[in-house]
Amino acid sequence: MTAKLEDADALCGGMIARLLRREDLSEEESWRMFRLILDDKPAELQQGAFLAALTAKGETAAEIAGGWRAVDELDTIHPPIACHESLLDTCGTGMDSCKTFNISTLASLLAAAAGARIARHGARAITSRCGTVDLLERLGVDCQCPAALVAASIERAGIGLFNGMSQEVHPRHIGRLLQKIRFGSPLNLVASLANPARPGRGLRGVHSPHLLRPVAEAMMKIGYRRALVVCGGVAADNNLHMDEVSVCGLTRAVLAIDGVLEEFSFTPEEFGISRFPHTALAPAPTLDAAARSAMAILAGRGAAAREAMSEAVALNAAFIIWLDQRAASIAEALAISRELLAAGAGLKVLRAWVAVQQRRPPEGLAIFDRLRAELGDLSAQAGGGGL
Repeated sequence: MTAKLEDADALCGGMIARLLRREDLSEEESWRMFRLILDDKPAELQQGAFLAALTAKGETAAEIAGGWRAVDELDTIHPPIACHESLLDTCGTGMDSCKTFNISTLASLLAAAAGARIARHGARAITSRCGTVDLLERLGVDCQCPAALVAASIERAGIGLFNGMSQEVHPRHIGRLLQKIRFGSPLNLVASLANPARPGRGLRGVHSPHLLRPVAEAMMKIGYRRALVVCGGVAADNNLHMDEVSVCGLTRAVLAIDGVLEEFSFTPEEFGISRFPHTALAPAPTLDAAARSAMAILAGRGAAAREAMSEAVALNAAFIIWLDQRAASIAEALAISRELLAAGAGLKVLRAWVAVQQRRPPEGLAIFDRLRAELGDLSAQAGGGGL
């Protein structure tokens, strides 16, 4: 046993040395290293050093794909889901310098209301204040449930979330690693891609423009047929980025369809949206406040104070709707998402989601209905003007 551990440390040390010399690893070498790390074979210091060295060098598509294959093979439960090629995944990888509220979750609900079948894969907050799992639990969704129940939710409610930190989804070590590595690393990229549903379509937000092309190429390698990778900017600060489509500045993107990649960029003004300061997208101070804010936005009651948030949700949902080929243009998709948001359609999808992805449906629906009732009470106190 000691000899095997020494071999793992020696192999890891050799790979670290190569990365420090800025040498790329092959997909097979990356797969081998991530297998060792998932099995906890190298010493923890070596594991952290490997991930840090790979981050510093800059990840290639082959290295990301190799890591994904290790997690997919060793640490992912795959429930049976019909027509997985038509499923769409949307999430950010976190680690961005511009912390925002949970835009992707609300945008996913609008896209589901437009008819997209959403298979999400998210986690608790690691580098942010409110992760996808944290928010959804406050809204009544059961994020600790078995993968089969998530699959049922996708089929019946049009949306479901696999918890990337749950042993019901990843039974071995990915959750352990994510909680211990407190800096942005390829592990975050690999984990975000390890969706048990193996969707054929996906919108992925990354924290830095240099990751756009490698992540898009990696998505093609692992089976996506249509993928959009985005990194949003902030007009006042070129060093601030968000893993979302931005209403605060320039968004850079790479669209990949059947292996063909196209790079492009755009500003919110191109879609008739005024720029907002990134502080207008700041997360709520508590999880309960985040849940109430999310409920208000989904109910179409975003007052002037939440205009930036509502526009961010609508624009991000528009890109999902467009990627899912439910609109011929972004402008058309934006009109659809705005109409759905104003009608409270996302809130109806959320209630259906709570009812299905829940081992104890009465408890989940009680959480949802309590928040919904509070929203109505506050609206009445405000004279019917909304939140």
